Parts: sequence; structure tokens; C-alpha cells
Amino acid sequence: MSIPPNASNGGSNTTGTDGTSSGSNLSSSLGSTGSYGADSDMAMSSTGSASGSLKNNLGQAGSHLKQAAGHAGVAIKGAASAAGEEMKVGKAQVKSELAESALSGIAAAEVAAAAGREQVDALMDKGRDLLDSASELIRERPLASFGVAFATGWLIAKLARGSDR
Repeated sequence: MSIPPNASNGGSNTTGTDGTSSGSNLSSSLGSTGSYGADSDMAMSSTGSASGSLKNNLGQAGSHLKQAAGHAGVAIKGAASAAGEEMKVGKAQVKSELAESALSGIAAAEVAAAAGREQVDALMDKGRDLLDSASELIRERPLASFGVAFATGWLIAKLARGSDR
């Protein structure tokens, strides 16, 4: 590595075959503070510039991370908002489906009630027909009807007394 000559010390630096530099005037390269003049200043400035570069790179990385975090936050908020909207839509769909199923259940109950009423009406009609035919039979044959009623009463009484003993 070749180091340019330092204008302040008046000496010249040469580079050897092994890549090291040697000063022609060692006493002139010593500064007033006892440091090695340009060589030490250059090492300090290269160390300072390296740490400055590191700080700069870290600062840029930090700002990029902040930006990425901000973008991620915006994306998460957007996703949450979209999910919230989907939840609202889903909730409305569930409500409408529940309402439809409730209406279907009510309609089925009404159909069942109507079928039940029809069955009850049919049974009532059959009961009325039986009563009408019994009334006609009693009018046509009153003595036979009295005998059947008497025999039925006697049989029921006999069964009822027999179970008491």
C-alpha cells in the first residue's frame, strides 16, 4: 500500500517490496504531541470514517425497519378492516339464513297445524256420523236399543263387582 507524502512533515514516504512504508525522515514525521503525524491521523480518520459509515448504515437500516414496521402496521390495519367487513357480511348472511330457517320452521308448523286440524275435523265428522246413525237406529228400533243398553249396563256392573271381590 502506498501512502502519499505528507506535506506537513516535509519528508517522503516510500513503499518497500513487502508493501510496508518507511519514512525517510523519522524525526520530522513525529508531531508535537508525540504521535506519528499523517499515518496516525489517517488511521484515526479511517477508523472514524468506518465507525461513521457503520453508524450511517445502522441508521439507514433502522429507518428502513421503521418504514417496514409502518407498512406492516398499515397492512395489518387493512387486513383487520377487511376481516371486520367480512365478519359483518358473514354476520348478516348468518342472520338472514337463520331468519329464513325460522320462517321455514314456522311455515312447516303452520302446515302441520293445518294437517292436524284436517284430521281433527275428519274425526269429528266421523263421530257426528256415528251419533247420527245411532240416533236413527234408536228411533227405528226402540225396544232393541233398550235391551242392548240394559245388557251392556248389566255386563259392566258384573265386571266391576267381580274385580272388587
